[in-house]
Amino acid sequence: MKMPVVFVGHGNPMNAIERNDFYRGWEALGRRLPKPDAVLCISAHWETHGTYVSATESPQTIHDFYGFPKALFDVSYPAPGNPRLARRVAELVTTEQVRLDPGRGLDHGAWSVLIAMYPAARTPIVQLSIDTGLPGSHHYALARQLAPLRDERVLILGSGNLVHNLRLFSYEDSKPQAWALQFDEELRQRIAARDHEALTDYASLGELARRAVPTPEHYLPLLYALALQEPGETAEFFNARVVSAVSMTSVLIGGPASG
Repeated sequence: MKMPVVFVGHGNPMNAIERNDFYRGWEALGRRLPKPDAVLCISAHWETHGTYVSATESPQTIHDFYGFPKALFDVSYPAPGNPRLARRVAELVTTEQVRLDPGRGLDHGAWSVLIAMYPAARTPIVQLSIDTGLPGSHHYALARQLAPLRDERVLILGSGNLVHNLRLFSYEDSKPQAWALQFDEELRQRIAARDHEALTDYASLGELARRAVPTPEHYLPLLYALALQEPGETAEFFNARVVSAVSMTSVLIGGPASG
């Protein structure tokens, strides 16, 4: 069975404990997808020079944020790692050296979503880092090499946000800003049309793109999902909502029929 591919907008880490609509969307996704043997997560919150893959037997829960309630720092997601999968990832990527990191834990880009999808924390999780100094075309090409994992019951999960501008974000007013809505809609149209060339060269999309993607780390995980879309596979959107200047829009590729 070929596993689907997912990109999730993870947004505020409080989504992990607030049991809101986004949490329920991830929960429903976990129930709908075929059960994976493992998850490979590409998160906005592991930036490196070069590319690394976590090869930890028992990854710790990383609380890589500040200023949040103690309840969020108390969250533990004790899912196992999978060093064998980490070595398989390093083996598949032949265009560069992917180094094993035996100490890396799970950052909130991974666990804040997976805690809803797989609350029992029994599914092994491996993370792949992103080198944000390299262009979108590099990440797209790297991701293409991971395609065999879909036939090995590995769920590939990109975690970021299509629109992510915290400098323009309002904590007092969650109403979506007009420019953020416009760019979110443009991206959804391009994803639906399989316009991967433009989506990979996202800086070419103009002024709105520069405002929506001021730094690349939250956008690049999308490219790992798009690169693995096969002919005939459609993209389905869920959690499609903009909160101020952050898009929570998520994408399921090659998923089972709903209903």
